[in-house]
Amino acid sequence: MNSVGQAAPAFSLPASNNQTISLSDYKGSYVVLYFYPRDMTPGCTTEACDFRDYHGDFAKLNTVVLGISADDVKSHDKFTVKHELPFPLLADTDHQVAEAYGVWVLKKMYGREFMGIERSTFVIDPEGNIAKAWTKVKVKGHVQEVLDFIRDQQK
Repeated sequence: MNSVGQAAPAFSLPASNNQTISLSDYKGSYVVLYFYPRDMTPGCTTEACDFRDYHGDFAKLNTVVLGISADDVKSHDKFTVKHELPFPLLADTDHQVAEAYGVWVLKKMYGREFMGIERSTFVIDPEGNIAKAWTKVKVKGHVQEVLDFIRDQQK
């Protein structure tokens, strides 16, 4: 499920800011929905901090950033505080949202196989449709690429 032009799968999840966040809360805005494997790991920390550093640029473009992993809210709270993240992290502990977006996949690391989140980003347009999808994201330069895409959409 990462078909550009299709309606983005709806969801409501508990978030790091002690709220429940639904995709429908942001109708009329762009939403950057980024899925990442785990709080406090090197690549995920770099990605979250990059989104943090560009947060003002996204806000100027009427764009909300939401991070999603299978970690629980308590883990998200620690991660948010430690890295001063200005956007909510959503707890998809039963990975239903990751499955709906097609990013809950079989992964291989150190010779073992396990299910987990494939680092992916979706831009959802103000009407609630998927405008762009990146899968198997490489962190370096990714946030700038997402920002450039949204800028191009608004020209």
